[in-house]
Amino acid sequence: RGLSSLALDIHPDALETMIRAADGDARRALGILETAANLVGLHGVVDRTQAEAVIQHRFAIYDPSGEEHFNTISALHKAVRGGDPDGALYWLARMIEGGEDQLYIARRLIRMASEDVGLADPTALSIAVAARDAFHFLGAPEGELALAEVAVYLASAPKSNRTYVAWEKALQSARDSPSAPVPLHIRNAPTVLMEELGYGEEYRYDPDEPGGVSAQEYLPEEVTERVFYRPGSTGFEQRIKERLDRWREQKDTA
Repeated sequence: RGLSSLALDIHPDALETMIRAADGDARRALGILETAANLVGLHGVVDRTQAEAVIQHRFAIYDPSGEEHFNTISALHKAVRGGDPDGALYWLARMIEGGEDQLYIARRLIRMASEDVGLADPTALSIAVAARDAFHFLGAPEGELALAEVAVYLASAPKSNRTYVAWEKALQSARDSPSAPVPLHIRNAPTVLMEELGYGEEYRYDPDEPGGVSAQEYLPEEVTERVFYRPGSTGFEQRIKERLDRWREQKDTA
């Protein structure tokens, strides 16, 4: 990176201070060293006091455990949600340059793929998981390009939060009716006694039904919210919507 041409004189205690602050992160260590080099200039001397000043300055700008940690991940998430790949790349770079845990970023990107892109582009989740695996395999800094790639992909992908909304509704319904029994016709019946009690009785095997869909119910009667998932018409989810609309029409006319 051209630091050798500056002919720096780094005191051993300054070097030790920088190593401790980097905490095993090569990129963070290089960033601290570069900042110190810019501070002292050609043939400069870096002592412990200067090293500590550099470290305090960098962490004042971005503290991975402080408020800016949450502000910056929020900015990244909102840039992705808002379809701005440039904003997503900038905030991703700010986090990485500030020493953020790259696997934390990878986990958040995976969450964005599920929450904000959803079934408008089902491949987004696989791509986000693959980016995490790529970073695991390559490490820093090479693996950071995979995180940048998925940030751009998610920001550029069609968006749908319909699965997220449906999941929240289903969770609330399960909390409201935690003891609602499984309907008899879809219960497992591994014993004669269970068969005599009506378990599995009148169950209709959907592949044998016209169109591959029966009109039977799968929710308990006590569940008042009967439709959780209402697909949108963006991206791949339009095809899901068309299919579910067709199946629901079949059920209504059965």
